[in-house]
Amino acid sequence: MPILESPKVNGFITAFPEPGDNTVEKVRWEEKSEKQVPRQARDDKQGKTGRVWINKTQYFDGVPKDVWEFHIGGYQVCEKWLKDRKGRALSNDDLNHYQKIVVALNETIRLMREIDDVIPGWPLP
Repeated sequence: MPILESPKVNGFITAFPEPGDNTVEKVRWEEKSEKQVPRQARDDKQGKTGRVWINKTQYFDGVPKDVWEFHIGGYQVCEKWLKDRKGRALSNDDLNHYQKIVVALNETIRLMREIDDVIPGWPLP
């Protein structure tokens, strides 16, 4: 089963809370200030989360920093996907798809860490 068809990706870890025209203009990740993050989330071992801004007023909230920084084939996945849509208004399907990508990458990173914890080191004996 392709990863973005897994039921797990429908459990969004992000939100797209602000109404607007959904047009991708300038893409950037910004760490949340302490006022924006509930205390229990600040103490979370999963790391820092932030907002991925697509324009001056709209953003995806709750994007983990390590997901934002994750690279495949030399590309920063979350940034590239949005930059490839610069100047375009994202549809509801696009918004959902991006949030599924975030979940899939978060799960990928979790599994990579789990594998690293099990493997004693390279090269294997």
